[in-house]
Amino acid sequence: MRAPPAELAIREMRQADIEGGLALSDAAGWNQTAEDWSMMIRLGLAAAVVGPGDTVIASAVALPYPPEFGWISMVLVDVAWRRRGLATSLLERAIAELQDRGLVPCLDATPAGQPVYERMGFRPVEPLTRWRRHGDTPLAEMAAPSDLGRLDDIRGLDENAFGADRSAVLSDLLSRRGSRCLCDPGRQGFLLARAGRKAAYIGPVVATDAALAIKLIETALAAPEGPTLIDVPDRESEVADLLLSRGFSRERPFIRMAIGRMDGFGSPAAVRAIAGPELG
Repeated sequence: MRAPPAELAIREMRQADIEGGLALSDAAGWNQTAEDWSMMIRLGLAAAVVGPGDTVIASAVALPYPPEFGWISMVLVDVAWRRRGLATSLLERAIAELQDRGLVPCLDATPAGQPVYERMGFRPVEPLTRWRRHGDTPLAEMAAPSDLGRLDDIRGLDENAFGADRSAVLSDLLSRRGSRCLCDPGRQGFLLARAGRKAAYIGPVVATDAALAIKLIETALAAPEGPTLIDVPDRESEVADLLLSRGFSRERPFIRMAIGRMDGFGSPAAVRAIAGPELG
């Protein structure tokens, strides 16, 4: 495993590092909030490269999703410290920590990052697209209280679709101010939306059929228009058509990748939108 330069050190991230992590994701233009960083540090294997004054200058997070896989994300390096192998050091550490637990490392890569990850053993699983709707009004009050779901309503649906129990993650997201969960009365699907740093985020969306996914997303989008993001597998052409009709545009592609595996876990066909590149 590559070591950082002598004047730097790698250590586990702590809650006191939230502002440092947030500074890195803000500088990259990403959508994560302080609450996201707090959750990932608490539930994941979060590591930082620290420089003079114990300043966080690089980060990476591995979220274990036993019994089969884990998710790597938040691989960030301060612009002044790039091209020194810091991201590689943190990635190697995250991969090793997951593999030591018998878990398959997974991540969502940008096209620019894909060749880097392929050199580290990752292989493509599924293409995704980030969709964005611009606007001035945040997506906060998007459903009447009678439409809201609870953790007990969605945890089994999510586990079957995603392939792992991530109820701790869902519970954290649901507990936040402004989060909304729409749950199908027949318990065949749900949608979760939450506030982000720069835009509201819709996901995950889990549904047994495309028609139900469309209904859930249409309900969510009935609120006043505002800046909104949603990451959708490219196979979901009907969802893409809906988003286009509601003023969304394609922002950028992602590619879901894994080491030693070329297909997803759980029931990927039921995942109509992901929980986020940082959460899987």
